[in-house]
Amino acid sequence: MTSLEDAARAAQHAPSVFNTQPWTWRIVGDDLELHADPGRRLTTVDREGRLLLLSCGAALHHARTALNAAGWSAVVERFPDTGRPELLARIWLGHTVPPDPEAQRMAAVIPRRRTDRRAFGDRTVPEQELTKLRRFVEAEGAYLHVVRPDQVPQLAISAELAGDAELDDPAYRAELNEWTTRPAFTGDGVPPATAVRPELRRVPLRDFAPDSTAGLAAGSAHDQGAAYVVIFGTGDSPLDLLRGGEALSALLLLATADGLATAPLSDAVEVEWPRTLLRDLLAGIGEPFLVVRLGYLPDNEGLPPVPRRDPREVITVIE
Repeated sequence: MTSLEDAARAAQHAPSVFNTQPWTWRIVGDDLELHADPGRRLTTVDREGRLLLLSCGAALHHARTALNAAGWSAVVERFPDTGRPELLARIWLGHTVPPDPEAQRMAAVIPRRRTDRRAFGDRTVPEQELTKLRRFVEAEGAYLHVVRPDQVPQLAISAELAGDAELDDPAYRAELNEWTTRPAFTGDGVPPATAVRPELRRVPLRDFAPDSTAGLAAGSAHDQGAAYVVIFGTGDSPLDLLRGGEALSALLLLATADGLATAPLSDAVEVEWPRTLLRDLLAGIGEPFLVVRLGYLPDNEGLPPVPRRDPREVITVIE
């Protein structure tokens, strides 16, 4: 049971849209159950619940990684009960195995991985690194498209169109305000101290503090060396999206372990027309789940801590 609880606690560090952390865990005997928390779904940004499933998939992969790093084989059943759609996955421990070295590297960075919205520098991401990331994404049942230089303007247009459309929507502004002004005791949301002031970028980023002062400067760089990748699937069923979230976690943890800074970008998939532009980037072969910006920071200055929910509110142990 300790290993399962440790895995659920590690999953508390997983990324989620607006840092909503829309999941709960139940430990029932030797099983660890992942449940969606529909009350934490963003009703404007995520009307269809796609980003909720991606977020929960990332938490699932964090838990799996922690178990593999601890020397456990973990058996995962996704959507094990059709009568309980909020039950997304059930994990039970297999036998002990030699700890996987790559899983250990990835588990070690779980507590310090951050979404870094600051501008990345001129150093480019090596092709071999992008190839390695693609292999890890595909191992999780999703696919990775590396945005070519000639496609970056189209990506930028899709992000800008999405950002403008959302900021013009009073319901979006209300939802953004709700999740950027959370009381400290909730352990969630995106505080202004972690937001970055808007600056010129190759691809625009969401402004998390349009009506207040963001706590971080973007820096003097402009993402010139950044790589942009699109995680996508062949469909957008709940299972596709859950696996897409697992792939997102694999990419973020491996990239962090390899010294890259990362920032998931969901704006362009939140609005239908920009999402259509993303489909065009994929030549119509898949459904885009999320964009991720990868790169190197000009310096190693740390980021403010990210709020996390109290595990006692998220993890329930059934004796």
